Amino acid sequence: MNEMLEKLFEYVELGKINQASPFPPQLKGQPGADEYTREALDKGITPSDIMNLALIPAMNKVGQKFSENKIFVPQMLLSAKAMNTSLVHLKPFFSSGEVKRKGTFILGTVFGDLHDIGKNLVGMMVEGSGWEVIDLGVDVKTEKFLETLQRYPDAVVGMSALLTTTMTNMEPIIQAIKEVSPQTKVIVGGAPLTPDFARSIGADAYGSDPQDDVVWLESLVS
Repeated sequence: MNEMLEKLFEYVELGKINQASPFPPQLKGQPGADEYTREALDKGITPSDIMNLALIPAMNKVGQKFSENKIFVPQMLLSAKAMNTSLVHLKPFFSSGEVKRKGTFILGTVFGDLHDIGKNLVGMMVEGSGWEVIDLGVDVKTEKFLETLQRYPDAVVGMSALLTTTMTNMEPIIQAIKEVSPQTKVIVGGAPLTPDFARSIGADAYGSDPQDDVVWLESLVS
């Protein structure tokens, strides 16, 4: 791998966002994902190589470490922010079609629930693995999911809930989605959920953490 891509991989994994970022302490004052991505593009490294050889592998490694309890939410958020800083430089190439996305992922916290930390982590990890993420935010009603699915008919849908009182709101949304688009795949997640509950409400998959979502999405396009 190109030395610059290796450095970008390392700094995304460690959560080094830019030169001004004080974290991690051992890299204070050094350039971060922001500067290395700009420099890589200036030196002719293709956006596809930046995405496929540095960002996606780095976030896959971060997700694996999180699943194994080797890092925790704060470190994961720093890595996701570093990745997002890098993606800012690549987004013009997504628009032009020079860099291909793996698919579209519609994501939202279901109606009645205002929690978004878990949803945001999932969105960052999924985007870092090469998908376009349409984040609908929190307190998302059935109609919003359906409207967005009309615009992105080939998308996969992800739903989050953090409360036992709101996780039951997933079932009517899933039923409505399946009625109008039986082929649409839906994954659900959140602290109170279980695989059995996910099956009982008609979801196609359950994600216990962001890496679960990434692995499952990869299985759909592999």
